[in-house]
Amino acid sequence: MPERLITHLRHVDLAVPDYDRQREFYSGVWGLTEVAGDTGISFLAAEGSPEQYVVRLRKADEKRLDLVSFGAASPADVDALAERLGAAGVTIVAEPGKLATPGGGYGFRFFDIDGRTVEVSADVAVREHRKLEEREAVPVRLSHVVLNAPDLDATRAWYETHLDFALSDTLTSPHMGKVMHFMRCNPQHHSMAIAKGPHTSLHHVSFEMRGLDEYMFGTGRLLRAGVRMIWGPGRHKAGDNTFSYFLDPHGNTVEYTTELETLDEDAWHPHLYDFSDPDVTDQWGTANPMNELIAKESFNDPDRGVFVAPPV
Repeated sequence: MPERLITHLRHVDLAVPDYDRQREFYSGVWGLTEVAGDTGISFLAAEGSPEQYVVRLRKADEKRLDLVSFGAASPADVDALAERLGAAGVTIVAEPGKLATPGGGYGFRFFDIDGRTVEVSADVAVREHRKLEEREAVPVRLSHVVLNAPDLDATRAWYETHLDFALSDTLTSPHMGKVMHFMRCNPQHHSMAIAKGPHTSLHHVSFEMRGLDEYMFGTGRLLRAGVRMIWGPGRHKAGDNTFSYFLDPHGNTVEYTTELETLDEDAWHPHLYDFSDPDVTDQWGTANPMNELIAKESFNDPDRGVFVAPPV
């Protein structure tokens, strides 16, 4: 097993102009639980997750991805990572210290190669959570986040070099070459993936369901509520997980998934999968066929320039 300072994905923070509509979606039909908030800010948890929250919403004039947060095992690991990044010339935007967000903890923030704000934290209080029941079709936890990057290989190399992410698999296309790298920071097939896009932006955020029944019940609930599903339901080959992709009220792609593959990291070797092969995109053959129009739905709006997310 490789030694890493990052252990897992904690939360994804979004800024949106129509805050009330976005908050109603995530705390309503999507199935998250609002656990804290203030004027123009909301923290939303997944019922089965020990994380204090998995999504933070912030009211803003411009839609954007505010922050991606990862966990570390200890404050010492946070300090070690901050020292390493600083020595490598990475821009630190908030030095290691106490966090004011729900659950507290100790962390710091920095910019990645594409100008995104990334946070790494430790000692965050564990949220009281529970085991979901059969047919309870709400997210258990945050599964993974996928980021659009204009230079796919450069972003992959940056996360490998500075944060010790490992490549699990790569999707390729006969026309576009490499289109997605699946990256891991633990034995889960991917906690993050990097998609080839025309600009820096959020591709999608994925939420783990209890099992296949709950995944399908949740997919059906969203469809009956009139939420637009752009792709699914189906089962990918890379990661072997199920997928149903929807658009939230601001056009961010969000996914219900389950049964993401757990790897034997010592024995694993990355695959090159041909994205044009229908069996690669959907082993079941139940989803609508992937095409350029569907792919463009997740290009999302550009995140224009660097942004330091507020400390709350």
